[in-house]
Amino acid sequence: MNIAFVAHDSKKKLMQNFCIAYRGILCKHELYATGTTGRLVEEVTNLSVHKFLAGHLGGVQQMATQMEQNQIDMLIFLRDANAPKPHDPDINNIFRLCDMHNIPLATNLATAELLIKSLDRGDLDWRDIYKQ
Repeated sequence: MNIAFVAHDSKKKLMQNFCIAYRGILCKHELYATGTTGRLVEEVTNLSVHKFLAGHLGGVQQMATQMEQNQIDMLIFLRDANAPKPHDPDINNIFRLCDMHNIPLATNLATAELLIKSLDRGDLDWRDIYKQ
């Protein structure tokens, strides 16, 4: 499965810790991330991450393109809901794309853990059929 990661600045350390904790599951999948998030995850996990541009420099738009082509199976977006971002329209667009293409989306740690554990159990294998 193709798993995408985005983390706002205040959530990047949390994303690193999440990826360390679930490295054993993540290593079985293709990982994608916006630039800085991808680099930070790679540094602490030694996992290979396909990196887009930084989110505010167009990385979120690049990810949206992948989603439109049904090439992302899950999105974990640890966001700071208290700090509006200038690229919020792009962020809202990828949330809309998740809804349109039935892409599981987590925006907080609790849901991210549920999705990763479901992925490990095979509960998300339906995405392979959905993509065909």
